[in-house]
Amino acid sequence: MDEHFPALEETVGTTRACAILGRSRATLHRHRNPAPPRLGPRRPFHHPAELSVHERAHVLAVLDSPRFADKSVGQVWATLLDEGVYLCSQATMYRLLRERGQSGDRRAQAVRPATVKPELEADGPDQVWSWDITKLKGPVRGVHYLLYVIIDIYSRKVVHWEIWPTENGTLAKEFIQHAITANGGVAPRSIHADRGTAMTSKTVTGLLALLGIDQSHSRPHVSNDNPYSEAQFKTFKYCPAFPGRFGSIEDANSFCAGFFVYYNHQHRHSGIGMHTPATVHDGTAAQIQARRAATLHAAFKAHPERFRGRCPTPPPLPDKVWINPPPAPLQTDNEPQTMHAA
Repeated sequence: MDEHFPALEETVGTTRACAILGRSRATLHRHRNPAPPRLGPRRPFHHPAELSVHERAHVLAVLDSPRFADKSVGQVWATLLDEGVYLCSQATMYRLLRERGQSGDRRAQAVRPATVKPELEADGPDQVWSWDITKLKGPVRGVHYLLYVIIDIYSRKVVHWEIWPTENGTLAKEFIQHAITANGGVAPRSIHADRGTAMTSKTVTGLLALLGIDQSHSRPHVSNDNPYSEAQFKTFKYCPAFPGRFGSIEDANSFCAGFFVYYNHQHRHSGIGMHTPATVHDGTAAQIQARRAATLHAAFKAHPERFRGRCPTPPPLPDKVWINPPPAPLQTDNEPQTMHAA
């Protein structure tokens, strides 16, 4: 209590002093009259209606028996009651299970194998293709067209595309066949896709097995497992000329025909050293890379002061590309460190 409380209490009384200082009379009384210390431990209280130790053990044995091990408490209680047996209430059964940490789901749970993270590597064209389907809005709400696109993950070239009003395994199978034909009859080593109904259909699976092409799928709900197709769709839909809606499927085909010619033959892609996908796919990017290096070298010789004494080099072509590269091995203290070129 406040140190001035005793003097104030003598002047105006206890009740008035508590009111002035905002103190509780009950708290004052408790401070001045503390409860006597408890002598010995508190005796356990047993309700006269509680189950005996033997009855508790019997209830738990029934709940854990093979007959009821995977049944809920309500089913056990109702089944026994139908058989003319009453052990205790459902609440008591729950309490006994909770004391043993068994109050969760008692049913046997199906254990599904963990989905394998796809790991695909390509160090050249026509090794790994990725494909996906995206929706294009039609003239009115609720009408849309489906754009099928297959892309080479190394060169970033759109190998083939088609637009259809629906999605199914038959169209997907024909689409892959048309892509191989458009690529000069050259098929990839692997084809990656997400888990759409068309991608996982038996018709597509059978075709790839017949052609000897490895089939790879993204993990459920993991969009990063198909990054090349997703990035290409973003480039497509964020194009300044993209109309948002198409008046008809013919309009959509006309726009896509122009866009994918531009994308393959004019669009400089940062992931492939600012080359076009077509030149990386057909191998002519190496000659262009040499010409770029010669141009930069000539510029350096003419004005070395503009480059701080270092001859510039063009952005490099990738050595290899990955869908989910494997984790780098942990380096121990005894292993020599490896220097990587910048």
